[in-house]
Amino acid sequence: METTTELSVPLPRCLDTKIHLRLTIKSKVVLVFLTTVAADEADKSVPMGSFVYALPDKYNPNIPLATTIYSVEETLEFTTRLAKLLAKKTNMPVYLGNSISLANMGLGGTMEEEMEVFKKVVEVLLDKLQAVIVPPAVLSNGV
Repeated sequence: METTTELSVPLPRCLDTKIHLRLTIKSKVVLVFLTTVAADEADKSVPMGSFVYALPDKYNPNIPLATTIYSVEETLEFTTRLAKLLAKKTNMPVYLGNSISLANMGLGGTMEEEMEVFKKVVEVLLDKLQAVIVPPAVLSNGV
């Protein structure tokens, strides 16, 4: 089983910038890449952001483990948080690359703006993941 989904959603509070997502779901791993592209920068390359690996901890399922494979200070915390959340929700290992830039947002990427972007990305990814991955609780109930 392997499915790949590519989509873009508007960056909250920003008219001309979109978040581009690439989600690949394999039988035992989830791979996600995120970036932002402004309308006037569509032909420019985007610098690489952080790349994190997260996996569920079978001894403490509420706190997934994560390790940084490639680190860029501006994106590391967001990437780690998102990878851990996805690992917890899917109960699968997650590789996540993130080069989202919040510089084009109204206030330049404040904590409130970052949380708004985080919520939007989580909402979109979980919607796509739930369509493909059957939650373990459903399987254990015999449904």
